[in-house]
Amino acid sequence: MNRIEKTVDLQRNGGLNCSQAILTAFGEQFGMDAETAKMLGRPWGGGMGHLAETCGYLTGAILVLAQAYNHNDEGQAREEVFEAVRELFSRFEKQRGTTSCKELLGADISTDEGLKKIKQGQFVKKICCGDGGIGQDVAEILEELLKER
Repeated sequence: MNRIEKTVDLQRNGGLNCSQAILTAFGEQFGMDAETAKMLGRPWGGGMGHLAETCGYLTGAILVLAQAYNHNDEGQAREEVFEAVRELFSRFEKQRGTTSCKELLGADISTDEGLKKIKQGQFVKKICCGDGGIGQDVAEILEELLKER
């Protein structure tokens, strides 16, 4: 299973949230163990703590990029990772039109009503970790960015 497939599978079948899934799948290559990835990704799921703001797959990908652009020259590392994050968001917005969890899901999971809608309709499995879903899109972009660095 490649990292893109693993990202999707970890949310669909592994009980992880979006941010945890992508960070666990991609963090390995930088020496991050699964438990650390789960811990660091935990609060970012559901659009940052279920606030339905920035997509958790994107926030998890940012944490991966932080590891990819980690070197001794702090100024250069910061510049490089900022550029990579901007590129991640740009490519994703071209595909999906937004980086907002609530807009991507079509429901505001920070409310009881929105959360109920998502749970009843299996939206997360369809939209986030289904074939051609958000998780696959972000993981593919992240894979491209890592190859380009």
